[in-house]
Amino acid sequence: MTLPDQPLLIADQISHTYTGGSGTLLALDDVTLHLARESFVCLVGPSGCGKSTLLRILAGLLTPTTGHVLLENQPITHPQRRIGIVFQQANLMPWRTVYGNLMLPLELAGLPILARAERMNAMLELTGLDGFADAYPAELSGGMAQRVAIGRALIHHPEVLLLDEPFGALDALTREQMSEELLHIWVKYRKTVLMVTHSIPEAVLLADRVLVMSPRPGALIADITIPLPRPRSLDLLHQPEFVALTEQLRHHIHMAS
Repeated sequence: MTLPDQPLLIADQISHTYTGGSGTLLALDDVTLHLARESFVCLVGPSGCGKSTLLRILAGLLTPTTGHVLLENQPITHPQRRIGIVFQQANLMPWRTVYGNLMLPLELAGLPILARAERMNAMLELTGLDGFADAYPAELSGGMAQRVAIGRALIHHPEVLLLDEPFGALDALTREQMSEELLHIWVKYRKTVLMVTHSIPEAVLLADRVLVMSPRPGALIADITIPLPRPRSLDLLHQPEFVALTEQLRHHIHMAS
């Protein structure tokens, strides 16, 4: 059991090297991070610095070359229901409706039918998908498809939610709307979140802390606290303190490049 002042998720001295026909590539170099329970942390850095590799390791989808990941002091060596992950592409099953895609994790978990229905109704309402339960992925906008992907990751109540640039393929307006939706979802469920993003304003709006990675091989070079009070909304975007924090973060990123 994790005590209140202990991190929920720990990555300890994570390094990872890819090997292939063209040789070896060091993607991550000695990355250590701690995520407090119910915290929202964003991870930023230049393209190709290993952010997605790190999330895959934290999710148990990839075994690091060196180092280890602990969830409540237990090693993470394979995917598990306590950790949910959402990728840039929604990756919905095209032959399943919104209802079917959301239901899949509950089916795999063998949850009783009544409990499935209760969770389904709550998730459709939370993600704003009421009225779209019978729609297929091809009938959804990009933003709505990502709502389904986030709902699918949350519906089995994981303790940790990993988000790999989930709004990267969306237009600017939809991206802002989805950021505000994500704030609402986080307030409701209070999951421990680590989110990769290339958007500096998005990171400042969402996060308690922003971690900055160096170019490949990726290493953590800055850990910036975001002291803005919660709850937050898009109204913050033009406030002086918000602008100052984005400039501070931009400086760290440029120094890293």
